[in-house]
Amino acid sequence: MSVKSLASKFYLALLKVETGLLVLLLLALILIAVMQIFMRNMLDSGFFWAESFIRIAVLWIALVGAMIGSRKGQHIAIDAFVRHLSATAQLLMQRLTDAFTAIICFVMTYYSYRFVRLEFEDGGLAFGVVPNWLCEAIIPFALLIIASRYLIAAVFAIKHEKV
Repeated sequence: MSVKSLASKFYLALLKVETGLLVLLLLALILIAVMQIFMRNMLDSGFFWAESFIRIAVLWIALVGAMIGSRKGQHIAIDAFVRHLSATAQLLMQRLTDAFTAIICFVMTYYSYRFVRLEFEDGGLAFGVVPNWLCEAIIPFALLIIASRYLIAAVFAIKHEKV
């Protein structure tokens, strides 16, 4: 088995993990929200941690969704001008846009990492025994993945997978 085919299989496995994580988070969010509503309305009780979990799950779903959107090229883009350019100019504009996006995401990765590190040093809890920093760790991680994808796309002129 060649290194390229092994790397391709590994990459496809990572994409499946990413998609599976999104599905798992969405199902957990729906299940906990429905259970919380039922318990509050019918049993006059509920999970003390449910609201915090739901807020954090929404953050994770948004960022994992952004990671998936970046791999599929389904991000928000203004292309009214670009559509009228030649194929060569469109490719150049795509590479410039990808490079700019990568730079912005790398800068955001750095500052979000600093934020998470400060949260770690603070030691606050999100809910139960779960620390804030662990819940917020998705922010620099997702931004790093997104930045890396756009950098690779810019350097190697890779068109985004429109799946």
